[in-house]
Amino acid sequence: MDSISLLLNPRSIAVIGASGDAQKTAGRPIAFLRKHGFKGRLYPVNPRYEQIDGLTCYPNIAALPEVPDTAIILLAPDRANQAVAELAAKGTAAAIVLAGGYSEAGEEGVARQLALQSARGAMRILGPNTIGLINLTDGITLSASGALDQDALHAGSIAMISQSGGILGSVLSRGAAAGIGFSKLIATSNEVDLDVADFIDHLVDDPATEVIALYLEGLRDTEKFSRAALRARAAGKPIVVFKVGRSEAGARSAASHTGALAGADALYDVYFKKLGIVRAQTFADLLDLPFALAGKRVMPGQRVAILTSTGGAGTLIADALGTSGFDTPPPGQATASRLRDLDVGDQAVLDRNPIDLTLAGLQPQIMQQAMRILLESDDYDAVVSVVGSSGVARPTLMADAIRDSQRDSSKPVLAYVSPHAPDALLRINSNGGIAFTAPEACASALLALRGFRYASDTESAKSIDPAQRLSDAELVLLGSGALDEQQSKALYARFGVPVTKEKVVETAQQAIDAVRDLGPNVVLKVLSDRIPHKTEVGGVALGLTESTVGTELDRMRDEVSTKVGFVPERFLVQEMVGRGYELILGFHRDPQLGAALLLGMGGVAAELLRDTTMRLLPLSRHDACEMISELKTFALLDGYRGQPKADVDALVDCILAFGEMAIALGSKLQEAEINPLRVLPAGQGVIAVDGLTVLG
Repeated sequence: MDSISLLLNPRSIAVIGASGDAQKTAGRPIAFLRKHGFKGRLYPVNPRYEQIDGLTCYPNIAALPEVPDTAIILLAPDRANQAVAELAAKGTAAAIVLAGGYSEAGEEGVARQLALQSARGAMRILGPNTIGLINLTDGITLSASGALDQDALHAGSIAMISQSGGILGSVLSRGAAAGIGFSKLIATSNEVDLDVADFIDHLVDDPATEVIALYLEGLRDTEKFSRAALRARAAGKPIVVFKVGRSEAGARSAASHTGALAGADALYDVYFKKLGIVRAQTFADLLDLPFALAGKRVMPGQRVAILTSTGGAGTLIADALGTSGFDTPPPGQATASRLRDLDVGDQAVLDRNPIDLTLAGLQPQIMQQAMRILLESDDYDAVVSVVGSSGVARPTLMADAIRDSQRDSSKPVLAYVSPHAPDALLRINSNGGIAFTAPEACASALLALRGFRYASDTESAKSIDPAQRLSDAELVLLGSGALDEQQSKALYARFGVPVTKEKVVETAQQAIDAVRDLGPNVVLKVLSDRIPHKTEVGGVALGLTESTVGTELDRMRDEVSTKVGFVPERFLVQEMVGRGYELILGFHRDPQLGAALLLGMGGVAAELLRDTTMRLLPLSRHDACEMISELKTFALLDGYRGQPKADVDALVDCILAFGEMAIALGSKLQEAEINPLRVLPAGQGVIAVDGLTVLG
């Protein structure tokens, strides 16, 4: 067995620093292991005791009668490090270090954690600063969590990995109250050695685990995490993640709009989507969504039947589904006819949705038959059934109906328990059903079932033409720091991005001569790598002619110099592109997640509108098409209210070309942005009107 297998399912356990008082933290692990049925060999170690709970207690690690598979260490940090070194020398496969005071505790703690890393040798470490792990599949509780005080722990098919120890106990107790079981619960905490990715990779091969839930504070190794997540996806094991830190602003750039728009949390959304990971929007979702996905039911469409015996609760479900984008159509003629054949009385409402059975819904046979009809109907892709007040007195009614009706259908069946009826909730969830106590939870669960895909996109990202790659010498020649607009667009053009026709000038007469080649109408811009936002300093003038451009250049030089503190020497005379829609296309490098492209509605109001979408590089054509369609203002590009359709195909080509440039430049590229990128009518292409680039 490998070290992680021995950690999760040890044959022998040493408890270093064990206490004879089961009320103390150091006394809990042995008490919990014995309470919940650990059948292996257990060795407490503490020189102050001869026995603990009837077990021989050993004075030190050297005195142990065998090399334990796993050890749980309940000592203060300095003594814990010494114990780790002794166990590693003895050949122990893995150890769990509960003590805090490591990297979370400042510079001294960081040094202590480095010493722990050195002390472990080849032994694997969970922690430090962890509450431990719980293997419910095999009845192994290597933890001091107070949540283990409860008598019955329900094993299930959901594995929970958390970077916070306290969250483990919270999820375990909430799951027990709702009838939701777990296979493994693991708190990785400081991750001196074993991290979230290690356990995802291991659980992919765990037959007891169907879904993996994660509570994340951050990622230490995104490449390793990505590999593990893709393995889980290929194995058909969904991952649901709740990532804290949603309000963080992320790294902002003083130069580009893109730096301000590409927040770190938004990039996590992109990253998780690329890996096929379902992101939980609330802490409650962290339990609800894995439970729904564990049923392995697929929702092929978005039409939902609501079956109820209480009108108000049915309306709550309808509202929650509607705001989440689901359809709740009335039953078709054939389905309505089958429902009317049921003996439901005159008060039932069968031709609308919610489908209200009224008092007839209290009869188990009627409820089962109605649910079976809806599941067999081609009108619906899922059914949500409402458990009303009857659930308080008759908790088996809906539980049995759901269990019996879904045997012959692969469609999702959810229950909304409207009153406070914990027995009904527990009965349904423990009986093969899926029940929630909030209408919004039903909608979130169906979104997860609707959105999860078991296979990655078949189209691969577009590869770079070797002829377009820049040599090391060319990268050096590019220099470092900010490029001006003309230099930026020349770089973009090399990779196939269409750019404006323009000329660099220094004097009024040169500007007049340029208009004769580019006119009749032109744009005049100040040209300096020290002025990233030209409009803010009066450095852009539109619609100029041969007769006005010279005077405007002299005026612009004076105005800009008073605002920026130096006299600009160069200007750009550019063809006037006044048609099409303005977009922003930008490159952003996140220090943790890597390189990404941002697309949004552009111009000077880009940050105000914040209509953006992002993808991590590399991109496929499918990715580029999705980015465009995800914009809230996509309708403008698609011929809104009879307007000409924009050249979306050319926009896709431009996005891919810009991405190729970013990959070719590699770490040399820090920021890049086209704003605005003019998208012309169909067949006329796109044009990069302005460009900003920062090189490292």
